[in-house]
Amino acid sequence: MLEAKLEKWISANANPNLPVAIVLPSGRKIELATPAKVVIRLHELSAIRHLLNPTISTIGSAYVEGQIDLDGKIEDIVDMVIELAKTGGGSDFEVSQAGFFQRLKAHTRRRDKEAIEFHYDISNDFYKLFLDERMVYSCAYFKNETDTLDQAQLNKLDHILNKIQLKEGDSFLDIGCGWGALIIRAAQRGAKAVGVTLSQSQFDYAKALIEKMGLTDRCEIRLQDYRDIPTNEKYQKIASVGMFEHVGRKNLPEYFAKMQSLLADGGAMLMHGITAAQPGNKTVGRGGGDFIDKYVFPDGELPHLSLVLSCMSEAGFEVVDVESLRRHYARTLALWSNSLEAKSDLARSFIDEKRFRIWRVYLTGCGYAFHENWMHLNQILCCKLTGENANPFPMTRSWMYKE
Repeated sequence: MLEAKLEKWISANANPNLPVAIVLPSGRKIELATPAKVVIRLHELSAIRHLLNPTISTIGSAYVEGQIDLDGKIEDIVDMVIELAKTGGGSDFEVSQAGFFQRLKAHTRRRDKEAIEFHYDISNDFYKLFLDERMVYSCAYFKNETDTLDQAQLNKLDHILNKIQLKEGDSFLDIGCGWGALIIRAAQRGAKAVGVTLSQSQFDYAKALIEKMGLTDRCEIRLQDYRDIPTNEKYQKIASVGMFEHVGRKNLPEYFAKMQSLLADGGAMLMHGITAAQPGNKTVGRGGGDFIDKYVFPDGELPHLSLVLSCMSEAGFEVVDVESLRRHYARTLALWSNSLEAKSDLARSFIDEKRFRIWRVYLTGCGYAFHENWMHLNQILCCKLTGENANPFPMTRSWMYKE
């Protein structure tokens, strides 16, 4: 009966945009279009149900859980999954349907730490396979078509520090500092830098690197929740990269209020994060958001830029500049994905097959989403509203691009 339903579905959906072959557990091969770029191998007949009402989440889950295999180039696989999901109806965006009780539980200190550990405390050696030499796990900044990933990530670090006008002797705070690249760069430029992370793996790595580089006198990393940073500490410059998407939309006012209490008068702050492409904080549709929440970033929420700006203004910040880096992130993710694919055998020595499959789909799928304008990436520069002359920046943006 399931095979009959599958054949009926195939006859209704065969088209040149689905160059896919399906291999049943019996070995029988059915082609939707030829030549097939992707082969779906079903290990059990019950897996057919994922094809009859396909979404990114159901097909992705079937692949991750080993119910099906997907043979082909990862770019073709992701294209195929998107095309299949389109046959199931729906749209590219949808309003988040996270349950009431789930939202209540999310973003406590314990759950935030567990979510960070789930994603980041895998293996530093695994991340080294596809990140740049500085271990920067966020959108790079490509000044030229010929920029390597290493150069583009250095560009990004300096672009952030130039935007906030970091000077020698400045006190600098990085919230969600990852493996420490930005605080190390800030310290190399003469600042007194502090970074906080919830990841034990990132903390251990960065602490050892700071000691090795002889920067302990002006560079510190803490295993600390941003909410626990003492309010009597004041920083002239603050940055937070890839962080507010983990904070939770309902916690954005608290998050920015905390930043306001930590930023010294006359200081500058830069937020760099992924935002929803659609007003109303709509998530990636066709099951894409569900897959990310289940397998990649538990409790992650993407606010629309308008919500971020509103919360920042309410917290007492003047927004000075907003820059979209969406295309830069699409390129960054493509480079990460290519590196992971090229080192797939070595990657499987650091993580299990299930997690490897998650990361294959995640990196390439997110690159697709940024390329197709399903998600955005913005850098937001601001200062405190403390008086008529509180804005410390020049009248034009030329200072941002000085080497």
